[in-house]
Amino acid sequence: MKKLILAALPALICIIMTSCGNAENNSLVNDAQAKCDNALDVIMTRTSVRQYTDQAISEGTIDTLLRAGMAAPTAGNKQPWKFIVVTERASLDSLATGNWRMAAHAQAAIIVCGDTENVFPAEGKDYWVQDCSAATENILLAAHAVGLGAVWCGCYPISERVNNVRRLFGIPSQIVPMSIVMLGYPAGEHHPKDKYKPENIHYNKW
Repeated sequence: MKKLILAALPALICIIMTSCGNAENNSLVNDAQAKCDNALDVIMTRTSVRQYTDQAISEGTIDTLLRAGMAAPTAGNKQPWKFIVVTERASLDSLATGNWRMAAHAQAAIIVCGDTENVFPAEGKDYWVQDCSAATENILLAAHAVGLGAVWCGCYPISERVNNVRRLFGIPSQIVPMSIVMLGYPAGEHHPKDKYKPENIHYNKW
């Protein structure tokens, strides 16, 4: 009997190890699937939020949004973005008197700017707009992921808006304010629009 057990022991160990390996692999697959589901849920359920409560936003949360913004893709790794974090009530109200009325209720704003002295060369010089747009979208998604409401407010290329923001925040001439992300905890319910349209899709050629 002892010989039979000893003979079967290697196979038994192999089965146990395989089972453990499968369990570990299944756990990794499940974790990856959960992360994928969470990421897609954030993308699909994000929507523009313009009404906010008076709940303050912590510095740690703002830092998370900035880190998300700077994780965006960037042409040639130029990272031409600069960020102005606006939390003072008077500064937010100054934006509200211009083109962005929702600033009167926002608890913070992030102005996403492009540094035109740190750009991709030659014809790629305007890639900073795409880089800063990617950073803006990352901030919006991160805001939604942490429970904030946010809205992308356009600035560049409308010269009146650009000049107004430059004046309000003392922005130097080589820095262009491209967008402003208003932030706050959502007041009321907000539902995403279904923007999926198959007629906008082409495969392989137009």
